[in-house]
Order: sequence, then C-alpha cells, then structure tokens
Amino acid sequence: MNSKKIIGPTFEEMLHPDKIDPKIRKIALEKMKEDPLDPINFFNITWRGPDNKIKYVVLPKKLTGVDANIIVMYGRDFPTGSHKVGATYSILVEKVIRNEVDPSYHTLIWPSTGNYGIGGAWVGCRMKFDTIVILPEGMSKERFEIINSYGARVIATPGSESNVKEIYDKSKEIWSQNPEKVRILNQFSEFGNYRFHYYVTGNTMIELVQNEKIGNGRIAAVVSGVGSAGTIACGDRIKQVFSDAKIVTLEPIQCPTISMNGYGSHDIQGIGDKHVTWIHNVMNSDAVVAVDDMESKKGLQLLTDEVGKRFLKDFIEPKAVDEISTIFGISGVANVLGAIKVAKQYKFGPNDNIITIATDTIDRYHSVMADLDRQFGKMDLSEAKSRFNSIFMGVKTDWFFEGTLENRRRWHNLKYYTWVEQQGKSVEELNEQMNLSYWEKQQAIVKETDKLIYDYRKKEGYD
Repeated sequence: MNSKKIIGPTFEEMLHPDKIDPKIRKIALEKMKEDPLDPINFFNITWRGPDNKIKYVVLPKKLTGVDANIIVMYGRDFPTGSHKVGATYSILVEKVIRNEVDPSYHTLIWPSTGNYGIGGAWVGCRMKFDTIVILPEGMSKERFEIINSYGARVIATPGSESNVKEIYDKSKEIWSQNPEKVRILNQFSEFGNYRFHYYVTGNTMIELVQNEKIGNGRIAAVVSGVGSAGTIACGDRIKQVFSDAKIVTLEPIQCPTISMNGYGSHDIQGIGDKHVTWIHNVMNSDAVVAVDDMESKKGLQLLTDEVGKRFLKDFIEPKAVDEISTIFGISGVANVLGAIKVAKQYKFGPNDNIITIATDTIDRYHSVMADLDRQFGKMDLSEAKSRFNSIFMGVKTDWFFEGTLENRRRWHNLKYYTWVEQQGKSVEELNEQMNLSYWEKQQAIVKETDKLIYDYRKKEGYD
C-alpha cells in the first residue's frame, strides 16, 4: 500500500500562492475548472485569484447608505465555493502531518450546519478518508446534494441552524461505537480553524487595505457572523497591526446567544449556533451586533433576483450590481447589514474601512429563495424598492452590545456550559483563555506546521 500522504499548501502558501512551485500552481489553476475534485486543487485554497490579486469588492455607497468603505472579501472562488474549505483543510492537514490520523484506518466526522461540512466532505474524501458529515435536517437541500457529490456520507439530525447540540450528540454516538477508529473534527473547538483565519484571512485583510490603498490604508473594524468563530480569529491578527480596530461579532436577533444569553431558531445558515465557541477569543471582541434573519434572506433576494437587480441598476452601476449578485449568500448579507450598523454606531467616515466576508453564494440558497416566493409572493419593483429602503437604508443601531470588561467576562463565562459541562474541556484551560498568551501559543503553531509540511514534501519528493 502507498503510504504517501495527500497534502497541499502551507499556511504561507495559502496566504501567498505566488510562493507555490510554479509548475504545481499552473496545474492547480488548470484543474480548477477541468477537474474540481482533483486533490491538486488544495493549492487553490486562497483568497487570491490566478493573478495573485485578492478577491474583494468595495460596496457602492448608494447601496450601503454610509460614508465608510465597506469592503467584502468573498469565498466564491475557493474550491467548494466557500472559504470554509480553508478551515477544513487546515484542521485535517495539521493532524495528518503529525500522524494523528491515518486514511487507511480512521473515519472522520465533521459536525456542521453547512459550509464546514461541505468543506470537510471535499477535503476528507480528497485525502482518501472515510468521511461522514453531520448536518441538521432543516438546512438547504443544496447542502446535502453537494456533500453527497463529493463522496461523503451525510447524516441529518433534528432541527435547523441553531440545533448544534443535536449534531454533537450524534457525533458522540457514532464515536462511542468505535472510539479507536472514529475521529471527530469539531470546527467549534479545533484550532486549525482559528489558525487559518488568524494567519491567512487576517493577513490578507491587512495587505488588502494597505496595498490597494483603500481609504486611509487602515482597518477601522472587522465584522463577522459567528458560526464556528473561525473567521473572527482574523481580528486577533488585525489588532496586532491596527490596535484601535473594532472587532465585531455578529449573530441573529432570533438566537442572541452571546449578546443576550439567549436561544431560539433562525435561518441565517452558517452562523448563530446557540453557544459560544471554544476557539472564539471573546476577550478581544469590541462589540456584538445582532441582525434579523428574514431581512438577511430578503436582502439576498433583492441582490440576486432579476427584478431586484433591475431596480438597483437604476442608481448603481450595472456592472457592480451584476458582480455583487454572484458573491453573496444569506450570511454575507447579514455581515453587510452588521457592517452598516457598525458604521453608523461609530460614525465612521469616508476614509474608514470596515471589512467583512461573504462566505458563499446564492447557489446554495435557491430553495430558500423559492420558499420566500411561496411565502410572500414574487418580488416586483415596488417590493424591491420597499426592501431596499427598509433593509439597507433603514439599518438602525439597536441590538448593539459594547465589549466592556464585564460583557467580555460574561461572554467568556458562557463557554463553561457547553465546553466543560458537555464536551469535557477543563476549567483550567477555560481560565487560561482569559490570557493573551494562550492565544499567542495557538498562533505560533502556524510556523511549526509549515515546517512539517515543507520537510515532508521534500522527503517525499513533492518539492
């Protein structure tokens, strides 16, 4: 049996793909469309395009209604169509390179509410692992179809986006049947997820505002919906460069867990999972904002439906409207609404840059849009105008919670109930998370992992 491991880029190569061997990069770019299931596509995990330029848009101010620059980096062109594939690859490659998992023996479980599971299916199967994704039954049908197409098995659990405990329980049930063979790769606690966004996403954001000379070349705020809390890790890196940047966590009004110690069911698929995640450095969060799930869905339909686009093209450059329509899913629109709220709350001006993420695209939500049509009727121009005025122009600064010392401690303390009582973490490690040194140790593992990947590739003749 061939013992060679299937691995891909280092963290540094995901940040700067121009550092990949040109021959490998060329083949990877060719395979992106020719054969998207080829493992060589690991080398396409990056925020940059074939020209090594960062994929982003600065939203038209006629759409946002604020003076600040709202910059959106988008995950559309990653393998699988979402940046979550970077987190799944990083989590698994860290374990493969340290011989913690073996494709000839272990079964991998990826607990997810969507894009992480899609990424896990793609990455796990490309690395030749038996792969299972656990997903709530209420998620869009497109998610299930994509996971199956990548060769993974998928198990549906009761509930929707905010029913994460049910996913945990099913994962534990499968693991308990064969604990030696089964490995659970939990996005909410695996620090490979944190490290991908700290190093790759965070540094990409910094280079974007500096190299593209947007606004004042600084980052005033980062806004990110919290699903796994991987993406918000970019804030830890950004604060090391821009110490006055606001790191803002976003969640649904219908499930205000961090902000209100609350609960509930919502449909901003990909965020708001009814707990505070283990890898979220809440002591570094400056605020939590909440947005409405229905506004996020109706806003997405406005940006992507032909009628909505026709309305927007009356006052926004048509080319910009067409581009915007290809980069957003529900959580991306939620992030934009949160960014507008942040701009208004802090009274940011035309030189200030707020940066956020569009995780996936409308391709995953056609069934959700069809449900809106059945519920509210087809959108016409009058409805498009109403949605634009109420959803985008009508953003208020309610549901805004500042990260005071007391609030940060509350957010931190909420971890106890999920992670110590239910998931077996220690109180001692929970206490350590209050200290900056805990997170700095996690960040340092990036260089260690890169060295292990370089050494392995050299030994096996990859390089």
